[in-house]
Amino acid sequence: MTTAEAEATPVPRRGPAAAAYGPRARQVLGRVLVTLARSVAIFVPVFLVATFVTFALRSLSGLSPARIQLGEEATPEAIARVEAQWGLDRPFLTQYGDWFTGVLHGQLGTSWTNGADISTLIGLGLGVSLSVAALALLIGVVVGFALGTVAALRRTTWVDRAVTGFVTVISVMPAFVVGIVLVAVFAVGLGLFPSAGYVPVEQGVGPWLAHITLPAVALSFDVIADVARQLRTSLIAAYRENYVTGAVVRGLGTRRIFFGHVLRNGLGPTLATLGLKFPALVGASVVTEWIFGLQGFGRFANDSAQAGDVPAVQGVLVVSIVLVVAFNLIVDLVLARVTPAARRGV
Repeated sequence: MTTAEAEATPVPRRGPAAAAYGPRARQVLGRVLVTLARSVAIFVPVFLVATFVTFALRSLSGLSPARIQLGEEATPEAIARVEAQWGLDRPFLTQYGDWFTGVLHGQLGTSWTNGADISTLIGLGLGVSLSVAALALLIGVVVGFALGTVAALRRTTWVDRAVTGFVTVISVMPAFVVGIVLVAVFAVGLGLFPSAGYVPVEQGVGPWLAHITLPAVALSFDVIADVARQLRTSLIAAYRENYVTGAVVRGLGTRRIFFGHVLRNGLGPTLATLGLKFPALVGASVVTEWIFGLQGFGRFANDSAQAGDVPAVQGVLVVSIVLVVAFNLIVDLVLARVTPAARRGV
């Protein structure tokens, strides 16, 4: 190639989008890493303290596997023998160290009542509760998002008042009452859904959805109410900000203002409210699981507490802590990616 040909060869130029892609990608990665580092810095001490307190509950409770297996009339010698078999005669810190090491490896101990592996028992119940909670959260977010958006866009009108009234009504309806009504109408009356039981997703998506739909709908009412109310309040507040006034002055369209400015800034508080919703749906649905005949995580926790099965209760608390922290981490990552205020570090 001659010098003239080399000079004549066009050199590809990087456009504005290509030039900005590298720094933007680094900024996104930096925000994600900062969020992860902050979450880990919070999670580690919280997890250590929470697990220590959780394990200390056994000593404070005064419960013993010997009392469960031998009854209240057991002799001190028999109690000492059984406790030695369970390793309860060792120093407290030694017991905690062995238990915490097992927790880090996913081993939550052995049940005092039936000798079964607690990790296996929790896994069986957790699969049921996660299925119901995930569908309930999806229903709550979709319906609550629609209601909150409509109420904000039609604020001070009859539509806003109707949505607010509906949300207020469903927010005070207990999940077990809603569940009974759903079973009576859609399971017994219309025969559209099974009234009880659970089918794993491995046996078919259709039967799985059919068995979790009614309990998920019963649990979703509280999520719908919280999401709708929080989103309506946040969107109305965002409409009053100066940046929206500036966008109107610049002549931006209504749709562009809503999606580009109002919605993105109003999502933050709504997403933050979901941080504790999903773990609560997983563990606080004991009555609903009884109504629909589900052997879920909440029911397992309730049964373990009533039976005095301390290792099982400890395992439930550890899993609950992990669920809360993990879901809040997901929410933080979404907030860092979606909301402009989070990007600025506000």
